[in-house]
Amino acid sequence: MPNPSRTPSDLAPEAAPSVGAAEFLRGRHVTLADAHGVVRDPGVDAVRRRMDAGEFFWLDIHEPEARDVSQLEGMFRLHPLVVEDIAAFGQRPKADAYGDHALVVAYGAADDEDELVEVHSVVGPSWLVTLHRDDCLAFPRLLHRVDGGLPVTDPGTVLHRVLDALTDSFFPLLEEWDERIDALQDEIVRDARDSQLREAFEMKQRLWHLRRVASPQRDVFAQLAAGTADLPGVDDEARRYFRDVYDHMIRLADMVDTQRDLLTTVIEVYLGMVANRRDQVMKQLTVIATIFMPLTFITGYFGQNFGWMVDHVGTWQAWALGTLVQVLAVIGIMVFFRRRGWT
Repeated sequence: MPNPSRTPSDLAPEAAPSVGAAEFLRGRHVTLADAHGVVRDPGVDAVRRRMDAGEFFWLDIHEPEARDVSQLEGMFRLHPLVVEDIAAFGQRPKADAYGDHALVVAYGAADDEDELVEVHSVVGPSWLVTLHRDDCLAFPRLLHRVDGGLPVTDPGTVLHRVLDALTDSFFPLLEEWDERIDALQDEIVRDARDSQLREAFEMKQRLWHLRRVASPQRDVFAQLAAGTADLPGVDDEARRYFRDVYDHMIRLADMVDTQRDLLTTVIEVYLGMVANRRDQVMKQLTVIATIFMPLTFITGYFGQNFGWMVDHVGTWQAWALGTLVQVLAVIGIMVFFRRRGWT
């Protein structure tokens, strides 16, 4: 629902401030891509020329400011709900149509493996605007391909490439995690340590955050592939490509579930190894305690009958008898343990 702190006049396109070339888009990095290539930090005139000519372009804004949102609102005559949504990060993946433009929220991998980058894509009849706060691993390579001649002709095709790049950016990260899970399991089998359990729980937490995004994002891509989300500039041909992205998203969700199951197994292996090590320690302590039981009995017996032994047994006989009996008792216990397979 609209932000109650904004009045209807604030949200109306006519109320947006005038945009001058020097004031255009204060985001940290602004990139414009079209059929002619890639332009860094374009001015408002460059965007207006393409809009007036009806030429398709893709405008990417990294770390947008509040003024950027106001400028986009006036330039593209965005719906108030779109304006509210693109200014608020931390949303679930979704695809909402508003007449001649639509908003798609999707996630990709960030530089920090503990974080995800949230990308807001506003698609119109002849333009696509993407906004994100964090560095997006998917976009530099995609923009490099555009600068190298990759066609940028229509919103459906470019939106597909953006969503495909966001989805594919997860796979290298998941492959790295998969290798780490295998290595972690091998390390636990060799020598289980507390740090390994902490690492396993940290990885499971990351996968849990990714799973929270992957499931609704998969549903959004299913809508795009089926055509239930009516986006401007997206025809039947473009939907075929969205089905490919949907397949990638299914594979991604399956990989996340598989790795979560593997981590559960790793944690169980760790707990099993720790329990086995504890059992071994208890077994050794039990053997030691059992060996000392007859020794305690023998020394107690001789101690209680010390007065009688003084009168009837000589010094060397007492030493020999006491030592021999204890040694024989220990040997007898060890032979018994050995035959039982306890040592």
